[in-house]
Amino acid sequence: MSERRIQSSTTPPVSRGVASAPHLELRGLGLKRGDRWLVRGLNLAVPRGAFVAVVGPSGVGKSSFLSAVAGLLEPTEGEVIVRCHQGCDHRPLELQHCTGIVFQQNLLTPNATVLTNTLAGRLGRRSAWRTLFGFPREDRQAAYRILCDLGLGAQVHRWSCQTSGGEQQRTAIARALLQEPDLYLADEPVSALDAYLTGRVLGLLRQEAREHGRTVLCVLHNAELVERFADLALSFDPGDPANWKVREVRR
Repeated sequence: MSERRIQSSTTPPVSRGVASAPHLELRGLGLKRGDRWLVRGLNLAVPRGAFVAVVGPSGVGKSSFLSAVAGLLEPTEGEVIVRCHQGCDHRPLELQHCTGIVFQQNLLTPNATVLTNTLAGRLGRRSAWRTLFGFPREDRQAAYRILCDLGLGAQVHRWSCQTSGGEQQRTAIARALLQEPDLYLADEPVSALDAYLTGRVLGLLRQEAREHGRTVLCVLHNAELVERFADLALSFDPGDPANWKVREVRR
């Protein structure tokens, strides 16, 4: 499989079934940690509905890259543009309500139930008065269905602090799925899961991309998972921050 550099003026190659209209554009993106550059001159157009695996060794800057795309970290140089359904360009912070993030730390409320933590994914879509006395029934039913899909049906009423690391990771994923965002940013979302659950989670994210046109950027370390689920693989080089590469994953 050949690797090629993709400039911002071009649309990267994508697998069949992925929409060709750019959803995310990185224009001359550069990120610096302390006095060390993580990436420089990153120009990339990501089509809406693509599953992009972000790869590279530990410490190369993958998490910082996702934070910049999410608008949580200001780029040292260049810019990140997110294009809405109307075709207008926005900075990430302007569309943060449309971004579902799965952090490595999960960021759950420990003394809240698995179901309540999952329902937090709907907070951006409901006014305060609609959740004052609890979430609507349709939200609770949708959350329960997702939790069952992720093998957490028996854990819905347990506090998250009483669940295992893998169960907490799946709860964070369920929260993002319930949000139904345009853009998913997942930082090693399957690191605590076994092979079956890994396939289940990544399959659901790929389904979100293929069936609903929701773009996924997912940090992965397993090359086999990249080949199985991704449309594009974006890699960073710890020895040369300007030597980023993107390739189409062919199946």
